[in-house]
Formats: sequence, structure tokens, C-alpha cells
Amino acid sequence: MEEQIIIKWIGNNLIVDTTDLAKDLFDKSRYGEILDNKKIQYSLLEAMYLIERKKLVILNNKNKPLSTEQFLKKVIKLEPNFQLRYFVFEDLRKRGYIVKTALKFGADFRVYDRGIKPGEDHAKWVVYPVSEGEVLTWYEFAAKNRVAHSTRKRLLLGIVDVEGSVTYYEVKWLKP
Repeated sequence: MEEQIIIKWIGNNLIVDTTDLAKDLFDKSRYGEILDNKKIQYSLLEAMYLIERKKLVILNNKNKPLSTEQFLKKVIKLEPNFQLRYFVFEDLRKRGYIVKTALKFGADFRVYDRGIKPGEDHAKWVVYPVSEGEVLTWYEFAAKNRVAHSTRKRLLLGIVDVEGSVTYYEVKWLKP
């Protein structure tokens, strides 16, 4: 069996000491955020993705591994919107993009073009996952577009259907 990163879930944080495996995963694909050069913190989305790919194991408070289903159940209690966001995160990662949080921009994600890593250049898109049946008002849509424009990124709406498939719509400003 392939070597895995082992994390003890404490509070809402998924932090691990920087092992060779964790550092290698960060260097190659930018999973996690390095804290003080000693630890790596994973987002809940990154953790779910890595659990499904058998790269990460999360231990509960009794040092027993959480199954994917147990982890998902716990996460949905913390973040009810998790599955919608995860469908978009997973789809973008499978397509070869690096996906990071964009909370400071007022968006769900910032996405880097293929081959670009955070720190090398800026993200190309800010992404908002939207459920297929969800209705956006013009004000909500304009606010999302304004965030993208003010951060010099393109707006990408990830529309998730009932099967979990994602369709993307990129929105750009045009000057006629």
C-alpha cells in the first residue's frame, strides 16, 4: 500500500508536521498551506480530495481512521454547502488546475491556469459554485462580477447539476 499522510483532526484544523510526503505533495501540486516552515494545513476540500485518492488518512479523537463517509458527514455539519463546493473543487483539480480559497476576495475559490503555481503568478479566475436550480439576482451576479473585475481576475461560475456534473461559464467585461 502506498504511503499516506496521517492527520489527527483537532477542532476545525487539519494540520500535519511537514513530512517528506506532505512536502512533496505541496511542491508538486500545492496541496495545503505551509505554516512556519514546520507544518502544513489542509482545507476540508483538499482533505476530502486526498482521502478519496488514498493520499491522506484522518484520525478521530480515538486515533481511529475516519472513512470517507464519516469525514463527509462531519464536514457537512461544519459547512452545509460543502458538497456543492466539492463538486467544483474536484472537477477543477481533475482537470489539472490548482484551486485555493478566495475568501479574502469574497469568492469561493481562486484558480490558477494549468502549469502555474501560487506564488509564481496570480490566479486567473475567481470561482463561484452555483447549484443548477439556484436563482441569482442581477445584484448578486453584478457583485460577483465586480469582485472578479476589482481583483483583475476572470469570473467563472461553476454550475453543478443534480448528478454532480459541472458546467462552467466565464464572464468577461467587454468594451464595445
